[in-house]
Amino acid sequence: MSLALESLRILDLTRLLPGPFSTMLLADYGAEVIKIEDTGPGDYARAMNPKIGEDSAIFHSVNRNKKSVCLDLKTEQGKEIFLKLVEKADVVVESFRPGVMDRLGVGYEVLKKINPRLIYCAITGYGQTGPYSNMPGHDINYISYAGILEYMGVSGSKPVVPSVQIADLGSGLMSTIGILMALFERGRSGKGQFIDVSMLDGALSWLQLFLPNYFATGKQPERGNLNLTGRKAYYTVYETNDGLYISVGAGEPKFWMEFCKIIEREDLIKKMYVPMEEQDHVREEVQSVIIQKSRQEWMEKFNGVEACVAPVNSLGDLEKDPQFIDRKMFQTVIDTELGEVKLISPPIKLSETPGVIRNLAPKSGENTIEILSEIGYSDQQIEALTSQGIIKNRVGKSTSKTM
Repeated sequence: MSLALESLRILDLTRLLPGPFSTMLLADYGAEVIKIEDTGPGDYARAMNPKIGEDSAIFHSVNRNKKSVCLDLKTEQGKEIFLKLVEKADVVVESFRPGVMDRLGVGYEVLKKINPRLIYCAITGYGQTGPYSNMPGHDINYISYAGILEYMGVSGSKPVVPSVQIADLGSGLMSTIGILMALFERGRSGKGQFIDVSMLDGALSWLQLFLPNYFATGKQPERGNLNLTGRKAYYTVYETNDGLYISVGAGEPKFWMEFCKIIEREDLIKKMYVPMEEQDHVREEVQSVIIQKSRQEWMEKFNGVEACVAPVNSLGDLEKDPQFIDRKMFQTVIDTELGEVKLISPPIKLSETPGVIRNLAPKSGENTIEILSEIGYSDQQIEALTSQGIIKNRVGKSTSKTM
């Protein structure tokens, strides 16, 4: 079976989540992603807990289908190896702070002279320019600056930190999109280009539902008083009598009408759009009904009803959800060393060239010998480089197959 991106070679110098998530998507659809790590600990995500074998469960998830080469880019010989890899690469992805790659002597201006077709994607917290560009940060900081965190939570309480990394994962998606756009343009011009991805910029771009309203009116919304933040009775979460929850997203009158019929409170249909102060009362009225039954009982009553009601699933519910089962959104990889490892499936369903999980994440330096041999290094040279600590390699590898 052919894969959509199988002709691409990507050199991935990223760590942790944003960059590895981006290159994971590309690897799932066939790109050869060579993870370039240092000769020490490598990607910090390897050390997180819990572990599957030597590396973390998270590392296996976002680094599947990749290869690993360990180089010391601070040495002339390590830099020389990297530059040889760049000659035949399509894409370089890195997530260092601005200027780090330049100081190592392998920045974009150097690389594009070696390979004018190269696409270079730099993922940083704040972008390559601006007064924040060299500041450290994490997801919570980016969504704070972007005005997202201020409006998460309820009125009168402090902002609520989201459970998923909005800026991190969002920048991973935008990096993937940017790379694919640059590849498409290269097909016309034959030239590569530099892609500047800022986690902060990406987070800001997600404010499409309420920042334009502020631009139009100049009015600051209050935390918890935005249309889709849980205060309105037709778009919120209700507790059931077994301590679980259902979500209601009846954002159109036809859905709210069906919802009110099922809970036998048709008197509330006309109160869908009452002012926010009255929404609190309507929400309490609905809650007093929902608390009378279990989550399962309510889901059975709403089965087949167009009211936009869903269970608030925990992680333990996901594998039993019939939609995820039908969509094959979980795959089990059988590895000769690690046994069965469950992973989240590629999410984009292509009819002719679907994404495939072919291998678990590589061990640190697992493919160093393979890749260096391919670009002309002899066994003796590889042995010498290893003894000098310029490269790190692993002899032997496990094999995997997907169920």
